[in-house]
Formats: sequence, C-alpha cells, structure tokens
Amino acid sequence: MADCCGRWHGGALHLQAPDALALMRSRYSAYVLDRLDYLRETWDPARCPADLAPNEPGLRWLGLSIRRHEVIDADHARVSFVARSKSGGKAHRLVETSRFERRDGRWLYIDGDVGEPGPVA
Repeated sequence: MADCCGRWHGGALHLQAPDALALMRSRYSAYVLDRLDYLRETWDPARCPADLAPNEPGLRWLGLSIRRHEVIDADHARVSFVARSKSGGKAHRLVETSRFERRDGRWLYIDGDVGEPGPVA
C-alpha cells in the first residue's frame, strides 16, 4: 500500500491525491489501516462525523471494487464502489456512490449514497 496509497497518507505527497479515484482508493486503504487522521483530513469538514471510530475488533477488509469513476467537471467527481469486509464470521459489502470535490487544489470526500450493504450471499 505504501507505493499505491501510502504516498497520499504521509510524506511529500501527503493529501495530494491527483483525482477523486486516487482519493477513493487511499481512503479505503485508510479504513483498512485505521488511519482516522487521514479520513478526517480528506473529508469535507462540515460533514465529517464527530464519532468516527476505529475498526471493530475482528473486522477484516477483503477488497475494494471500483464500479464507475465519473468526472463531472475539473472540481467535481463521483466514484461508485463496493467494499467487502468480514466480521463475526459473516461477509458484508458496502455499496456506495461517493461525491468528491476539489477545493484549493485538494480533493475531498463530500458524501455518498449507500446502496444495499447487507450480507454477501
């Protein structure tokens, strides 16, 4: 992850994901690694939840699948994805279409529309 998303988590390229897709991938990695600091820094400050918490014990992230990356204009984009996890012996998936906005040259996660999360069959 250091070569892929870790460069956005810290160092010379900290917070400099070049587009919404790169930010989406780096945020998924931050969830996997419990990098709550990075998640807060890349979330629209007006919408970042105050109760952002680390992963529950035993939660395993299994993968991220990008379904669609839509560039709306130079400063707005959407990314649709499926994030898979497993907890308590049950597989789960988060289906979301996320909105991103570039402000002052930095991409931020704004919010998202959640699909059918539920257990994986």
